[in-house]
Amino acid sequence: MFFSELFPNSLQPIHRKRQVSREATDFITLDLINREENLPQWARDRMPALLKSGVVERIGLKYMLSRKYYEFVNRKGVYTRKRGLDRETNKQLLLKHITDNQKAGSRFSDLREVLPSLSRDQVQKLLAEMKRQMMITVVGKTSAARWYPHGTAKGQNDE
Repeated sequence: MFFSELFPNSLQPIHRKRQVSREATDFITLDLINREENLPQWARDRMPALLKSGVVERIGLKYMLSRKYYEFVNRKGVYTRKRGLDRETNKQLLLKHITDNQKAGSRFSDLREVLPSLSRDQVQKLLAEMKRQMMITVVGKTSAARWYPHGTAKGQNDE
């Protein structure tokens, strides 16, 4: 099935020859997005049109195929997995892990394994936010640090 059949309003070429060229470029761009590869400049130049057509979404700094596309191909679960979890759900997953391991505390490396799709910085920002909200506390510094639920015996004194 051609891209223009999936999303008929996405490409409005002036003449047939231009349509073939645009569709080929768009297919390649969509394939790069689907494989989560870096987009070359010519593909980034196509993003405003693809975003406007609804075939692509922007999530933070990355692009992904839209919910509309995944609904059409009956792969809604793939959309949810690729889009990732929202911020609050990520915080709840971290809190659950920290609570489940409150006796020994949770190392940062363990917490990164809870959310493998997030970068080190993203996990650190979530933990800092949770600490400000008094959900968790940290004891120690560097790789020896352990995270605890706020108010637990080992984690009562914030450093």
